[in-house]
Amino acid sequence: MQAAIDQKKPGAKLSREIQAKLGQQLRAVYDDVVNQGVPDRFAALLEQLDKSDKGNS
Repeated sequence: MQAAIDQKKPGAKLSREIQAKLGQQLRAVYDDVVNQGVPDRFAALLEQLDKSDKGNS
């Protein structure tokens, strides 16, 4: 049984049409996330980190 598991299985291939549709869907989902921006609390933390990095250089 182990020999059957060790054998390479051919990878499934997606058509160009399916790949394009997946790409559109992923862009739609992630565009919404990117457009939400960074919450003020995170921006303040990033600013503090940036200042501390400059002070340690």
